[in-house]
Amino acid sequence: MVDLLQTAAVPPGNRHDGPGSLSNIKGKKSSKKSRARRGKQSRKRRNKRKRNNRTPPPILPPEAEEGNIEYKLKLVNPTQYRFEHLATQLKWRLQEGRGEAVYQIGVEDNGLLVGLTEADMKGSLKTLKRMAEKVGADITLLREREVDYGLDRNIRKIAEVLVRKVPDDQQFLDLRVAVLGNVDSGKSTLLGVLTQGELDNGRGRARLNLFRHLHEIQTGRTSSISFEILGFNSKGEVVNYSESRTAEEICESSSKMITFIDLAGHHKYLKTTVFGLTSYCPDFAMLVVSANTGIAGTTREHLGLAMALKVPIFIVVSKVDLCSRGTMERTVRQLERVLKQPGSNLLPFKTNCFIVTLVRLPFCVCSITPIFTLSSVSGESLDLLKVFLNILPPLSNSKEQEELMQQLTEFQVDEIYSVPDVGTVVGGTLYSGVCREGERLVVGPTEEGRFLRLKVGSIQRNRSACRVLKAGQAATLALGNFDRSLLRKGMVMVSPKMNPTICCQFEAAIVLLFHAKTFRRGSQVTVHVGNVRQTATVECLHGKDELRTGERAVVRFRFIKHPEYLRLSAKLLFREGVTKGIGHVTRLLPQDQNLNHD
Repeated sequence: MVDLLQTAAVPPGNRHDGPGSLSNIKGKKSSKKSRARRGKQSRKRRNKRKRNNRTPPPILPPEAEEGNIEYKLKLVNPTQYRFEHLATQLKWRLQEGRGEAVYQIGVEDNGLLVGLTEADMKGSLKTLKRMAEKVGADITLLREREVDYGLDRNIRKIAEVLVRKVPDDQQFLDLRVAVLGNVDSGKSTLLGVLTQGELDNGRGRARLNLFRHLHEIQTGRTSSISFEILGFNSKGEVVNYSESRTAEEICESSSKMITFIDLAGHHKYLKTTVFGLTSYCPDFAMLVVSANTGIAGTTREHLGLAMALKVPIFIVVSKVDLCSRGTMERTVRQLERVLKQPGSNLLPFKTNCFIVTLVRLPFCVCSITPIFTLSSVSGESLDLLKVFLNILPPLSNSKEQEELMQQLTEFQVDEIYSVPDVGTVVGGTLYSGVCREGERLVVGPTEEGRFLRLKVGSIQRNRSACRVLKAGQAATLALGNFDRSLLRKGMVMVSPKMNPTICCQFEAAIVLLFHAKTFRRGSQVTVHVGNVRQTATVECLHGKDELRTGERAVVRFRFIKHPEYLRLSAKLLFREGVTKGIGHVTRLLPQDQNLNHD
């Protein structure tokens, strides 16, 4: 008892706490509680980190009522009434896409990628195939993708399906792609591989069929504008010259045609390249960059021209077989830096197996610029580019197309030929209206500002006979015995009901992109407006005496040689040496015209 009291009387700091002492037992209990509390807090922190690090549900832009893209969560065993409604909806989407529609299966209307099980996906694709058969279309499964929401959800799939049906009133879908890039970047070789169906031998064999002149074959450099076609059938299969087909057979077997406009890469042929971009109205521009040389020569200039004319761009890095992976990646990083520069508003995206989802809305929603890395010799990633070309959408919808077709006929003359047993032939693009065989039009303006009567004979699109030409389509028109010497590039063929405004002077709101000194009254530049290309003098600058690089103004131009037909708001590009500028036409100053059609 005494020992216990003495022990209790000892101050805590002076006690000897043995293993079995009371204080040690209490300390163990408190340490267990603290460890439990710390463990509980750490578990909370870990769970919070898991919730924060968990991949959020992927999402697409919400479904639009207009356009050719349709989201469907599930299409399993619909009732007859529901099936008829779905078929009608498919017809609407095909009409909006001018013959093409894309169905995203497993996606809600708000764009959330929910995904379907394997059984539901098979049932949905089976229903979609029945819908396509009912409207006379074919479907192509572009890709399936797994959607993983983390620990709480099972892995499900979404599918992207292309539905294609050529409208009854047209032969095929037609897109024009301008091919840009520096000299020796591999543009013509790539087109030869795509259109001929055979890989290159590493010495330029694939490009020989594309050249139009002897000096092009000898030097291996394009100096003129040439056109090549690549077809896709309703199932998305490539149709080209690989099986000894003629151009007519390719057109007959294809439901979609890609017309490549091969432009010159050398700087001394820049005026030809600019004319091809402004005159032929390409839907897209394909910039080809050599992997081993990177951004060199006219690459930046061609990229700037396409951006100034607001032509959607995608990039192909070629010749990856000639350099190491590090060199190729350095070229891609160089391109990404250029595309991200202030003012470009482009978002580079290096392609992989998931590019299919993005290319349906690449150019108008988020300015995505796909970058392909491939080889024309080994064929690396060549199939991915073909898939991309197969699903490229038309930029104009059915409503815009119908509005253009309701207007009076206007055909711009880009090329003039003399064909034996046919006579004079003109090539170009129908800007508005509808042109038929035997239709009577007027062509001009001549140097005196007059318009001449003529009659359209036969019409050909992509070397195939065509009875009706619609707005936005390119074709050649036979004019019979019409005197070729009366025609020139830059003329227009219009309906006699139209009262075309021709002018020697016009005003334009411009931005001076570059000038070594100052841009002032009396300066002479080469002006490109559509298919018009002529030297013009600066008559005055409104509100300013001179312009320097980067400045804006409204400028009055005067054509030096003869009057031209222009449209208000038409895009304008002018150049002279290193001087470059862009803008749009704001006012026409018509001269006293003689519109008596001779």
